[in-house]
Amino acid sequence: MNKYEIALVVSSKIDDEQREAVLEKVKKLIAKYGATFTDVDDQGKKRLAYEIQDMKEGYYYFVHFEGPVEAPAKIENKLRITESVIRYLIVRQDA
Repeated sequence: MNKYEIALVVSSKIDDEQREAVLEKVKKLIAKYGATFTDVDDQGKKRLAYEIQDMKEGYYYFVHFEGPVEAPAKIENKLRITESVIRYLIVRQDA
């Protein structure tokens, strides 16, 4: 099992309840593809480096999980079509 981190930027136009729903969806995706959720580092609302979809701010989360090699690609495919996720990046962490 490899360790991974998802850097997630969620839209600032949605309310707290919807942001929690996005995080729950990510946790379910992790479990669905045979990975184990570890923790979430909530960085809060921050200014974006450049404007994305007429937004200047976004909510930043770093989600850690352990899973098989094919899990990140499958999770990425689902994150790509999630409306409230404006940017994401999955990276493998070194041991």
